[in-house]
Amino acid sequence: MKNQQLAEGSFYQHGWQSWNVTAWRPPQTPLRYPSVTAHRLQSTDPAHLDDKFPGGATLGALANPDGSIELKGALALDAWVSHTPNGLIGAGNSHWFERIGPENEVFTAYAAALKSTFGARTGSPGNVWCSWYSFYNNVNETAIHQVLDGIEGLPFDIVQLDDGWQQRNGDWHANKDFALGLTDLAHRIKATGRIAGLWLAPFIIDPDSETYRKYPDMVLRDASGEPVIAAYNWGPNYTLDVTRPDAQQWLASEMSRITDQGFHYLKLDFLYSAALPGQYHVETGREQAYREASQVIREAVGEDVYLLACGAPIVPSIGIYDGLRVGPDVSEIWDNADRTRHLADRAGPGGADAITTTLGRYWIRELIDIDPDIAFFRSRFCMLNGEQKQMIADLANICGFKANSDLPQWLLPNERERLSQFLAHTPKVSQLDRYRFSIDDRQVDFEPIVSSRPW
Repeated sequence: MKNQQLAEGSFYQHGWQSWNVTAWRPPQTPLRYPSVTAHRLQSTDPAHLDDKFPGGATLGALANPDGSIELKGALALDAWVSHTPNGLIGAGNSHWFERIGPENEVFTAYAAALKSTFGARTGSPGNVWCSWYSFYNNVNETAIHQVLDGIEGLPFDIVQLDDGWQQRNGDWHANKDFALGLTDLAHRIKATGRIAGLWLAPFIIDPDSETYRKYPDMVLRDASGEPVIAAYNWGPNYTLDVTRPDAQQWLASEMSRITDQGFHYLKLDFLYSAALPGQYHVETGREQAYREASQVIREAVGEDVYLLACGAPIVPSIGIYDGLRVGPDVSEIWDNADRTRHLADRAGPGGADAITTTLGRYWIRELIDIDPDIAFFRSRFCMLNGEQKQMIADLANICGFKANSDLPQWLLPNERERLSQFLAHTPKVSQLDRYRFSIDDRQVDFEPIVSSRPW
């Protein structure tokens, strides 16, 4: 294949972690990442922020002029594929999978090769109600009790408490707004016949936490000995050096304690923080360190606890986690143009990019449950129009992972009925081409959404 032909073809850019944009990059588009430090950290693998050429974690693909797809993918961790004038160039100590052919065939074959290497865990957890998009982190015990009363009669299988219950990140104990404690809350949820779910960011440590005060050596540090900044969401926030035996022991103890309190669906967030550049106690690949830490979590909670990975490196999560967020947060907005277009940050919340990146990872659905985030049915406190909400609900049906965050008291009678029907019905889904699907007797085309997104 000639270099000129390679330059003309679109490139499949595979983002490093859940929120990083994954889509077919149009030819000759400039490589841009955010200039704002807090946004840069979550836009791609930080080790590749200043790369000269577009690239992706673990794999990349080119669309050839004859319609075929050329795919190059690693069968090991800590690998990167760049789109250069000389074609697809892989970096990392890996055995490479290479295939040219129809798009569906090459991605399916690569998924099968990954399954042989890393294994697979699939099986939908059921319908999830999550507190995030109603309360964000302003949640309390009374509010969740009211939700449990309000969703009576709706076919939810899981009620998951999101961020806001903890004392601090790293201090994974109930705060004053949950005076009866997490065990009581888990019992109340289970008394309704549902599974109790909980959010936490197991690798994130706040500088003012009791855990950091007691165990400062567990934190990952840079070459100058300063703590590595893992996030700015509560921040700045630190992360564990997951290769340290004491950090692994602490992690296992905390995860075991959480599940012993009665939570058997865990949404684990900001997981990329265990694979950031830093001076690790044990020199190993960053993704390998993350995978080994994830295995510590799996062994601590047992095989029967459903683990949903969010903000997570994609391929290193396969075979350990049951579910995986495969796009950024949906949010109550379609597109935050100030962020996506002016700051060049498509890892932030918004329905359009959640759809785009989720569809870009649809091919991994046989390896791990793919979570497209929640569907909205409320009109109150929501800036999505009816068509946009329908597209997000269609995405959930395509992925086979249904979650919702609407407060029951916000729903109008017809909205509650549509939510109930959405949760109860499992449609017949078939993929017609890259962005077109058949859902029962309807055809849904996501291509106009994907093609409208900025590069």
